[in-house]
Amino acid sequence: MNQIKTVGLLGLLSGLLVGIGYYLGGSSGALIGLIFAGGTNLFSWYSSDSIALAAYRAQPIAPEQAPDLYGMVQRLCDRAELPLPKLYLIPTEGANAFATGRDPQHAAVAVTQGIVNMLPADELEAVIAHELTHVKNRDTLTQAVAATVAGAISYLAQILQFGAMFGGMSRNDRQGSTNPIALIAAIILAPLAATVIQMAISRTREFSADAGSARITGNPRALARALQRLEASARQIPIAVNPAFEPLLIVNAVPAQAFSNLFSTHPSTAARIENLLKIEQQLLEQGKTVPSF
Repeated sequence: MNQIKTVGLLGLLSGLLVGIGYYLGGSSGALIGLIFAGGTNLFSWYSSDSIALAAYRAQPIAPEQAPDLYGMVQRLCDRAELPLPKLYLIPTEGANAFATGRDPQHAAVAVTQGIVNMLPADELEAVIAHELTHVKNRDTLTQAVAATVAGAISYLAQILQFGAMFGGMSRNDRQGSTNPIALIAAIILAPLAATVIQMAISRTREFSADAGSARITGNPRALARALQRLEASARQIPIAVNPAFEPLLIVNAVPAQAFSNLFSTHPSTAARIENLLKIEQQLLEQGKTVPSF
């Protein structure tokens, strides 16, 4: 169901891009918008990992520096049938983690010093399993595409805005019949809708990664406990982060307020825990036991 939701939301996002491109320049404008998005998507696909790791000042970890962490990740990768990703440490006491990379063969998992220090082993395993699920589901690619298309929509809206301010041309202008309602929708509502859709895609992928973690570890409650600790930690030690990279984190760098949930990159912690407890009940009914690593 979450995969269907994601495809549908990406379709809506693409439709917005084509629509605003068409308004800006007719059929040729829509084509230019798609080419622009395709080019930036390709760049994001190849470069998103290095950009994200640099943004968080993540440093590579050698196996001899953290043998226990490497052993934990290797065991989880064996269960998830994934190659071992590169591991990075983020030098901050804020507790968080993220995965990046264009595919499982070029993946990286980054953890903060704070999360390594704070979480007990079973909860850290659950967090890493969550990130490995993002890798397995190629969510990093999905999020890069969503962010790039949303950015393209905002860029085209800015072109329209400057055109309207300085007497520029839109497709309707050239035909002598400017539609002010359509112009306002293209300038204001389209970027707003793109942001809402992008955030909805991110929230959907988080639910899927939570479910993947629960099934890899067989211990949904460990991730539920970890999410509670991480949210409490984020309130005390928020991480300074570029908003463009916040969807990568396992929890918001700064917990969202109730009124801003529509624009939050993550579902509420309460909703995620509720979903994890449902999965726990399903696993119990199936006779699945919590593995001992």
